[in-house]
Amino acid sequence: MSMVVGFIGVALWTLSITLILGTLAMSVVARRINEPLISLVSLLPVAAALVLLAFHITIPAPAPVFRVFAGLGFAALGVIAGSPLTALVLARAARGQEDGEHGGIVITHEGSRGAQEVLRGGAAIGYLERVAIVAGIAVGHPEVVAAVIAIKGLGRFSELDNPEARERFIIGTLTSFLWAAACGAVIALPAGALG
Repeated sequence: MSMVVGFIGVALWTLSITLILGTLAMSVVARRINEPLISLVSLLPVAAALVLLAFHITIPAPAPVFRVFAGLGFAALGVIAGSPLTALVLARAARGQEDGEHGGIVITHEGSRGAQEVLRGGAAIGYLERVAIVAGIAVGHPEVVAAVIAIKGLGRFSELDNPEARERFIIGTLTSFLWAAACGAVIALPAGALG
């Protein structure tokens, strides 16, 4: 009987890691071909893990290597899938607003004739902030989130004088932070899905 339970555990963990890696690959493709809707599949393994955590259901890992691969997979999802997911949410909120040449938004200030691109480099900053958040939460230091918020707010302060820029900044930041925090929580929470 214990051999059957061991086989089921190996099968479940292998299936879980395959799902995580598959959704990670789809998120990379979504970003590459600029189709962020595809990245919604990355919600599946994270949502499943959070449900297991919420109900205190654990599936013991047959070997520590399974936990390591699952943890690394969730960390990669937290960093990589956050980009197309954030782009998807921003596209829904932008209501047809076009991105600038460097990935920022184009705004026109009242009284000026020219347009200006602000919030450039948001994708690169997003990757870095998600690395910091996932790592901070995964190692038990959620205060890293406050530091990232402070640094990002100070760094973007001069560009936030326009309502459109503020809206995009808030929506993108919250989406990115929430996604990274959810993935970090799956890794860090005690007695969690990573058993």
